[in-house]
Amino acid sequence: MPNIFNIFIIMLRIAVQSKGRLYEDTMNLLNEADIKVGSSKRTLLVQSSNFPIEVLYLRDDDIPQSVANGVADIGVVGENEFAEKCEDAEIIYRLGFGKCRLSLAIPKSVDYNGIEWFDGKKIATSYPMILRKYLESHEVKSQIHVITGSVEISPGIGLADGIFDIVSSGSTLVSNNLKEVEVVMNSEAVLIANKNLDAEKRKTLEEVLFRIKAVRNAEDKKYVRMNAPKDKLDEIISVLPGLKSPTVIPLADSEWCSVHTVLDEKRFWEIIGKLKDLGAQGILVTPIEKMIL
Repeated sequence: MPNIFNIFIIMLRIAVQSKGRLYEDTMNLLNEADIKVGSSKRTLLVQSSNFPIEVLYLRDDDIPQSVANGVADIGVVGENEFAEKCEDAEIIYRLGFGKCRLSLAIPKSVDYNGIEWFDGKKIATSYPMILRKYLESHEVKSQIHVITGSVEISPGIGLADGIFDIVSSGSTLVSNNLKEVEVVMNSEAVLIANKNLDAEKRKTLEEVLFRIKAVRNAEDKKYVRMNAPKDKLDEIISVLPGLKSPTVIPLADSEWCSVHTVLDEKRFWEIIGKLKDLGAQGILVTPIEKMIL
């Protein structure tokens, strides 16, 4: 039986990394946005069962070109990969996961006195375009040796003096006796789009963005309810960094009220401690699944 979306609605095609560090985060995000997509290792193109979208699984370095050429309408890709390919597509939303940086690194034993150190040196990388632009901006002339995979071993085997590569935790550099000396670019997963989407696909894209933003807004947020003495209400409100003024509800006991607010998890315990000191009781904390601002 044909999918109902094929009959009535034009499908929005999203290119997603077929494997690797962004695959799971992207699929989890779609699931949290209630866009149901079946997983199949053998199928290149999979349709959602409840939303007018289809997922095209590609290699990460093929996604920018596929979106720019219209093979896919939108795509999720690392900002570093998008910058390296220089394709004519647009970044429409930063997704907040897959964070890393592109950095220059050299052997730990070498003294480093600034970017000039790389003048005349050989640098191994999988990102020659980004590196070349950076070196030119600093008037440094280096030999760029392009390799794919295992860039970090290059200095150890005498292939290069330094490397330019993705750094996340830095553990790979440490295990190869390298040290990070210049951060060239910070990167995260981004949602990119073809610049020539028609009105109908733009409308579907707006709905996708609406759902994604609702999921992102709820990240690291807690919904907090508490009973508060009215004589301390102003002080309690002053320590609550909620999105807007907290909700205050009267209780049967005229000397108490219920206060509802949203807290960022980063400052949660600090603020909860202050609330307890001010007499708040019965503090109830609930995770937030979606938040629409």
